[in-house]
Amino acid sequence: MSTDIIRFTVSLPVNLLGELDDRIISKGYASRSEFVRDLIREQLILDKWASESEEVVGVLTISYDHHQQGLVQNIIDLQHSRLVHILCNTHVHLNHNNCLEVIIIRGRPSEIEKLSLELGGLKGVKFSKLTRTAGCDA
Repeated sequence: MSTDIIRFTVSLPVNLLGELDDRIISKGYASRSEFVRDLIREQLILDKWASESEEVVGVLTISYDHHQQGLVQNIIDLQHSRLVHILCNTHVHLNHNNCLEVIIIRGRPSEIEKLSLELGGLKGVKFSKLTRTAGCDA
């Protein structure tokens, strides 16, 4: 990663600059530059997910009723049957009936998305959300 910084100018209409500054303040950014850098990194990650040329990382969050018959075994079986690498799995008991799992997955975008849909569609899963990320050298 290079530490060289290059300055460039961006022209924006006043109202768009106002929207930008409002977002910078509401999200706690120290500067416009930090916000713009994050927007660019986010787009680079989305581009990696749109391509099958390299592995990416996903974070799948699911909550479910652990009393649903066979559900826990189905979750485990699906994780073992896919062409992805489960890097980490964290299991938390929310209350007597509900569990939360966070599954960090590395693999091809289509395989991660397929696993996410299959896990989210299991009977007893109440919530499922895939957060897309990837290595970003920028």
